[in-house]
Amino acid sequence: MTLKRLLIVAHAPSANLRRMCAALLEGARAAEIEGVETQTLGAFEARSEDVMAADGVILLTPENLGYMSGAVKDFFDRCYYPCLERTQGLPYALCIRAGSDGTGTRLGVERIVTGLRWRAIGEPLICRGEWREDFVGECRDLGMLMAAGLEAGVF
Repeated sequence: MTLKRLLIVAHAPSANLRRMCAALLEGARAAEIEGVETQTLGAFEARSEDVMAADGVILLTPENLGYMSGAVKDFFDRCYYPCLERTQGLPYALCIRAGSDGTGTRLGVERIVTGLRWRAIGEPLICRGEWREDFVGECRDLGMLMAAGLEAGVF
C-alpha cells in the first residue's frame, strides 16, 4: 500500500496554538489511520517542495489584525508560483484561531487557494473568541477527518 502524505503548515506562536497544532497532528496520526504519513512544518519552514510532495494540506493560522499571520502569508508568497501549475486540486483544510470573527483571515486564505485551485474538504474550522478547551478536540477531529479522507481516497 502506498502511503498518502499529509502536510500540516502552522504558525503557532502561542501555547494555545501549539496545542491546536499538536491536536491536528494527533488526530491525523490516530491508530485507526494506517495509510497516511504526516509532517508538521512551521509556516516559515515549509517549502514548495513540501507542498508538491503532499497529497493534502492543513493550514493553521492565528487571526492577526483581521488577516492570516505574516508567517502564513510568507509561506504563500514563497510557494505560490512554484506550486501554481503543479498542485491544482490539492485537498486542503483551514484552521483559524480567531480573537474576533476570523472573516478577514478566511477570505485572505481563500483568495490565495482559489488562485492555486486547491480544493477545500469542508468549511474552515474557525475557533472564535475567548479560548475554550473544546478547540483542541475540534482540531483533533479535523486532523483525523483529513487523514481518514486521504487514506480512503475521498479527498
